[in-house]
Amino acid sequence: MADEKATSLPRKTYEQELLRLQTELVKLQEWVRTEGARLVVVFEGRDAAGKGGTIKRASEHLNPRVARTVALPKPTERERTQWYFQRYVEHLPAAGEIVLFDRSWYNRAGVEHVMGFCTKEEYQLFLRQCPIFERMLVEEGILLRKYWFSVSDAVQQERFRRRLKDPTRRWKLSPMDLESITRWEAYSRAKDEMLVHTDISEAPWFVVESDDKRRARLNMIAHLLGSVPYHEVPPPVLELPQRPPSTGYQRPPRDLQTYVPDHSASL
Repeated sequence: MADEKATSLPRKTYEQELLRLQTELVKLQEWVRTEGARLVVVFEGRDAAGKGGTIKRASEHLNPRVARTVALPKPTERERTQWYFQRYVEHLPAAGEIVLFDRSWYNRAGVEHVMGFCTKEEYQLFLRQCPIFERMLVEEGILLRKYWFSVSDAVQQERFRRRLKDPTRRWKLSPMDLESITRWEAYSRAKDEMLVHTDISEAPWFVVESDDKRRARLNMIAHLLGSVPYHEVPPPVLELPQRPPSTGYQRPPRDLQTYVPDHSASL
């Protein structure tokens, strides 16, 4: 069994570099906002590969009005009758926005294909159309970055075990996740086939080794920052105004309002 903690990047080193990179992400955000750029970042990979944790750290200090995460549920009956890419198109960014896709249109190349949720014809059509779709996005001026988080079978299984034992993370583990254990090779073949068809020069795939979550987060964020030609936008000069003198306002008595009980006092 792989020992994830034994090879993990030291926490202090990780936290210092993460904060530096998060500061740069804020600069990237301001550049996107002021320049009217449109940035799409696709996060894909096996279950428990660390996509969600990386998205959380990447977006932690960003303005939710500029940067948002899109994690779509399974399609509705109506959406099943649409062009496959249609429900993703409506979530693409407008000028000055960043969209982080926590899984994306690549569901069809992975879970839908492996689990039999789409037909062979639908799967083949996706492999033909996806490069065309992504070239259209790039030609439109959208900055598209695609990351595949790669995790070993031993580390994935250990993470599944920890999720089973942790009530705060139990919701992350679904029957579909457990199914991925018995279909490891099928998912591997599906990933290989996906890369053959969709690793295009206009929108290449970048693989993130994620057995060590800390290294994976730093490596992915650093690569993203290095791939976008942003620059620091000088912030506006702000000064706190002087508080004006009181005009006699008095707060109403406390007993006229309902306050949250002081739970902390019982600790």
